[in-house]
Amino acid sequence: MADNEELIKDLKVILDIDSTDSSSDDLLNLVVKRTKQRLLAKIKKGPDETVPNQLEYILFEVSVRRFNRLNNEGMKSYSEDGENVTFNEDDFTGFENEISNYLSDQNESQMPTARFLNPYEFSVKQ
Repeated sequence: MADNEELIKDLKVILDIDSTDSSSDDLLNLVVKRTKQRLLAKIKKGPDETVPNQLEYILFEVSVRRFNRLNNEGMKSYSEDGENVTFNEDDFTGFENEISNYLSDQNESQMPTARFLNPYEFSVKQ
C-alpha cells in the first residue's frame, strides 16, 4: 500500500465500516502497525523498514483477520447463536509459502558469486 491512509480506507471497505466514521481509526492503525511489525520480523527486516510491494497483500489480509479476531484472542473457536467460527493459531497461516519464497529470492539475490580462472588459459611469456 502506498500509505497507511489508503490501507485504512481499504480495510474500512472490506470490514464494512463507514468511511466517514473515524471512531475505529485508532484501532485499525494499531492492528496495521502490529501486523506490519510481525510481518517484517517474519521476513527478517527491521521494524522501521517498509513491507515489500509483493507482500503488501499479506499485510492487508492479516490485518483483516486480526481485526475480526479482536475480543476473541486466545480462542481457537467461538460460537454464538448457532454461528461457529474457528481461528487459526497464527494469523499468518496460509501465507507461509509466499513468505518462504520471498526469503528464498532475497537470499539468492544476496549470494556472493565465485569466479574461477583457468590457469592453463594464461600462457607465461618469456
